[in-house]
Order: sequence, then C-alpha cells, then structure tokens
Amino acid sequence: MDAGIAPCSSHTSFLYLKSAILAIEPVQFLISLARQAGGESITTRVQTFILEECIDDIVANGSELNHKYVKNILRKLIAAIESTSDTVVEVLYEKFAYYLTNQLEDHFLKENNRIYKQVTFLLPQGQKCSSRVDLVVPLQCSLNMLEGDTGCALWPSSLFLSELILSYQDIFSNKYCFEIGSGVGLVGVTLCHVGASKVILTDGDASTLANMRSNLELNNLDAETKTTSTKWTSVKPMVECRYLHWESASRSELQQYQPEIVLGADIIYDPLCIPHLVRVLSSLLNSAEYEPKEDEVSCGLIQNAEDFRSKLIQKKANEPPIGYIATVIRNQETFDCFLRLAAESSLCVLDITEMMKPLSLLPYMLSYDRSSVHLLRVSSSLLN
Repeated sequence: MDAGIAPCSSHTSFLYLKSAILAIEPVQFLISLARQAGGESITTRVQTFILEECIDDIVANGSELNHKYVKNILRKLIAAIESTSDTVVEVLYEKFAYYLTNQLEDHFLKENNRIYKQVTFLLPQGQKCSSRVDLVVPLQCSLNMLEGDTGCALWPSSLFLSELILSYQDIFSNKYCFEIGSGVGLVGVTLCHVGASKVILTDGDASTLANMRSNLELNNLDAETKTTSTKWTSVKPMVECRYLHWESASRSELQQYQPEIVLGADIIYDPLCIPHLVRVLSSLLNSAEYEPKEDEVSCGLIQNAEDFRSKLIQKKANEPPIGYIATVIRNQETFDCFLRLAAESSLCVLDITEMMKPLSLLPYMLSYDRSSVHLLRVSSSLLN
C-alpha cells in the first residue's frame, strides 16, 4: 500500500477514486488511490471501475471532463499496470486508442484556458445540512495560475476554510459573512450550504469576479454583482459578488457593511498589499455599535486556550465581529509584517490552528497539504 494512505473499506476506496477524478487530481495520486482500491495492485475490477463508473459515467451524465486529462489517466494507468506485469483489460487499450486517434478537442479549454472540477466534501453523519449525502461543488478554474491575480485557481487555504465552515456549522449558520479575496467562490458556496444569513464575496479583479459569479450559478445560487454597498433586502439567503479594491476602498465605505464574520483565504502574500489589507480588516472589524468587553483570550499568537472551541460555538448575538483567515506562510518576513501592522491598528491576531482543527472532509485529495495551512482568528482589541 502506498505510504501516507490510510487503509479503508473497498466501497470507500472506490468513492475516493471517483471523487479524485472529478476533482481533477494529479494522475500520480490517482494511481496511488487505484492501487489502494485494488489491495496494492491495480486489479481488473479497479480498471473496469475507472472506465465504466468514472470516465464513461461522468461523460454520460453531461459533466465536463477534460479530454487531455482522461488521455493522461489512461496512458499512465496502463504504464503502471504493465510495470508490475499485471493484466490490462482490453477495453482500457481500446479507450486509450480512441482518445489518441480521434484528436478530441476541449473547445471550452481551448478558448478560455479553463477546466471544470468537482470538489466533493465527504460529510460524516451529523454534519449534513440537507438531504444530500455529500456536498459536491462544481467549479470552473483556470489553468493559468496567475489569471485574475491568482483568483481563478483553487488554493489549499480555500479548501481548509471550506472544511472549517462545514466542520463548525454552528459558528457560521445564521450569520452575516463577508469574505475578502473570494477567488473561485468555494468558501461562499459552503457558507450558503451551512445556512449563513447573508454572504458577500469580494475581489479586486474583474476576471475573478466574473469567474466567481459563474461558479455560483453552477451551484444554483442566486448571485448579484454590485460595486457599492446597498441594504440587504432579499427574503431568502443570497450571495453577492462585489468589487473591492483594497487600495482605494474608503473606511466609510467598508464600515457600511458591518458583517458578523469576516473571512479570508491566502490573502497575506504581497508585502505591498499588507498595509491596505490591514486597513480593510480594521475597518470591517472595528464598529462603534458593539459594547467593549473583556476578551476571553489574550492578544497575540498562542498555542493553547482552555475551552476555546466551546466558547466559539457559544458566541452571543451582540459580540463584536470576528475574522477567520486561513493562510500558508510562504514568507516569514511578510507574515511578520502583517502581525506588526495588525497590532499597530489595534487588531488581535491569534493562531488557533491547533485549537480549531476542521474535520478531514477531502481525504481523497492527496495533493492537498492541510498541514501547511494556518488558521488565524482576528478581532479588534478596541472592542474587547
């Protein structure tokens, strides 16, 4: 069995394999999952499952599956099986020949450099907000990692923050949530799934906003794109996409929102943007409408806090707004700059990674390194 993959039942192994293909996981990880499903070898049963229950079934149901990706799966799958002298089913060769000789084109990908993924959150019993067994989120992403200032790609921190929301539903349910730098919109979809009362997704790039709105529509969510703050009047929960340029957003404009929870995934990355980011956070988290009160946890980065999880879930209605930022620390100097400027702006930043671990809802996504993501809780020290 491949290192790093926990043993699981046959049914679960096949579920992981199909979920990974829908998520367009790198092929080397699919090979690992295929071996796991076959008990350390890629059996004829596993090969048939990939052909019939994955590739053929996905295409038959009208879902997008990149032809180049399928061809790569088949090529590397055959090579992996032959390398161990196992039997390759004849249909596998035929399917590979079909994709080679027909020169199938991905018209959407050719024109827009985009690809469809389906992220499946495997929710355990007691964590389901609806009758659906799992939460399946179709997403349109870009193969150009820099498109939309990286906003059209799917990043680990977005996956982590989404797992967090689904794991701690009571914290986000019936709350007015505001996300900074919303990217492909995955966090917004999960917020709607757990029943957030209001969801505003923002970004400072027009192409990211357009892609985000397309993804909301893919997930059957009503979305509006606005450039100015307006009163929320929708009877049912609605998600809004709004343009927010950190550098030019005024404090008065930002304070009109007054969200209960502010979220962000991988927004601490550019040293030049840090002062503007801190100003945006400070404006959203500082509100004169909240009564000052003694904080339950001291300011600063901490490793432990007694009863931290239970206190978060038992938050009272009139408590100050709280921010949750998931981030991968790629440059320590940039992160230290964020901490310094946050403190100067009267913001409390707590590292709660160890105290508020999300459930592992993406066990099939072997490319996702959750251990690299830190979770920060941000609040105003003026209101504590």
